[in-house]
Amino acid sequence: MTQGSFVPASVVLQELRDQPPTGPATLQWLMGRLRQQSFGMFVLILAIAAAAPGISFLAGFLLLVTSFQMMLGHSELRFPIWIATRKLPTRHVDVVIRRAIPILASLEKAIHPRLAIPPEANKRVVGVVVFVLTMRLLLAPLPLSNILPAILIALISLTYIEQDGLLLVVALLAGCLFLVLDLGATWQLIYGGKWILGVG
Repeated sequence: MTQGSFVPASVVLQELRDQPPTGPATLQWLMGRLRQQSFGMFVLILAIAAAAPGISFLAGFLLLVTSFQMMLGHSELRFPIWIATRKLPTRHVDVVIRRAIPILASLEKAIHPRLAIPPEANKRVVGVVVFVLTMRLLLAPLPLSNILPAILIALISLTYIEQDGLLLVVALLAGCLFLVLDLGATWQLIYGGKWILGVG
């Protein structure tokens, strides 16, 4: 992964699996490997991890921090040293990433640069939608209800990495539609519960 060159997401993930660190895998090591693709690739990796059982909360927390920095338009991803040097649960993540790589490689055949969007505005809009989807992911009330928002975040990040403005818009709209429908369903549950209890 040379500086300034574009590498498909599936290739980046495969390289991360093929060239593990000599010591513990940390956020500091990961950010050093991702370089200029750090925001998009980091969101993608965390979205994949968020779909895995047992580490979805940790991945969601890191997604919040990452997407918030995107919203602010930061040029580089930064974490406090005590988080950046913390050992990552690579065993759980590796299993999910290994299964995700061939899926990403297939998706990348249909994703390619088009419909250019100003990079700064692009980053901020992606940050806002990913932030809200991550909040929904963390507040998921039922088991496995974190999977759909994680998939949507992964699709948004993939189209963002591959600079496919057309499919990025579609993915962002899908994320917003999911949030609206989810909010509506939640409201209906609350309203229905009040009706059953005779409240309101």
